[in-house]
Amino acid sequence: MPINTITDLREHLEIATRVELSTIPPYLFAMYSIKDQDSDAARLIASVVVEEMLHVTLVTNLLLAVGGEPDFGPDAVTQYPSLLLHHTPDLLVTLERCTPELIRDTFMIIESPQAPGAPPEDDVFETLGQFYAAIANALDHLDTGGDLYANPQPSRQLADPSFYSPVKFDAEDSGGLMLIENGESADRALEIIVDQGEGLSDAKWADPGHQELTHFYKFEQIASGITPIGDIWPVLSNPRSGDFPSAIQPVSELFNALYGLMFVTMGDIFSGNGQQTHAVGAMYTLMSLCLAPIARYLVREPSDSVHNCAPTFERYQFSGDPWAEASALAQSVARDHRELKEPCDLVGSLRPTT
Repeated sequence: MPINTITDLREHLEIATRVELSTIPPYLFAMYSIKDQDSDAARLIASVVVEEMLHVTLVTNLLLAVGGEPDFGPDAVTQYPSLLLHHTPDLLVTLERCTPELIRDTFMIIESPQAPGAPPEDDVFETLGQFYAAIANALDHLDTGGDLYANPQPSRQLADPSFYSPVKFDAEDSGGLMLIENGESADRALEIIVDQGEGLSDAKWADPGHQELTHFYKFEQIASGITPIGDIWPVLSNPRSGDFPSAIQPVSELFNALYGLMFVTMGDIFSGNGQQTHAVGAMYTLMSLCLAPIARYLVREPSDSVHNCAPTFERYQFSGDPWAEASALAQSVARDHRELKEPCDLVGSLRPTT
């Protein structure tokens, strides 16, 4: 539906959050399939993932600023393969090993630059740039009475710039965290998302100093062979934990439980419960020090005579306290897979304080 009301706007911002979140597992899956995790190809993909998390945050800040309520519950966890939300023509997003074809035929389409001209009026979008342009237009025409940002909920937004640092292949001048409290700051947040991601028309750079390529052109570097992928692990496509040998299934389940804790932690970050600093630290630890080494372990483990295992990014069904369940699972995995003791031991320390 077109964005004619504040309710429509909030619904589209919720969709935008889901779209940004849905790109992260396919990008990470491709990255983890690269044997040399220090290669430029792997780090280019990592730089995109870091900014996708930034975009999730900016969209959530904007949703809060216009009176919306973010939802990081189980339904926010995309199951793959899946159609990219709010995109035409249909684009099937899958979990696949990194190849030039995957980068060109899926990732570069997700990040395709916006076509020149106004966004379509029928709420059907061919690019994310068009989608965000429609949101920007809606922000302008709905902000006529001065009430759109009447209660921007600043205490719930993640706006402290010190919580975000660019990684290799990203540039500080391309944008970071910010408080959204009026039309000007909302427009700036959307500019950051579009300029870093799809770019405007054929714009190649995400920053004024031309130090950072847009996501589209980062991926083009890999697809064209300018940045070679190198050797890759022969991982299964769109795997499920049940596909793996029984000894490896608990490791895969732990990965999914920790991935689920990411969403729990995002809920804490934007809850206004006074523990934002702890939650941000927990998010960093989950992604970098827990999930990453477990993913690298999985891709090295054989699944059958031809393929290796891989992170499945499946929705994990917690039956009670998610932190207690994940911690218990981590300790069980650590006993049987000693190589994972360090990331498993970290899980218990991440639980929010009471």
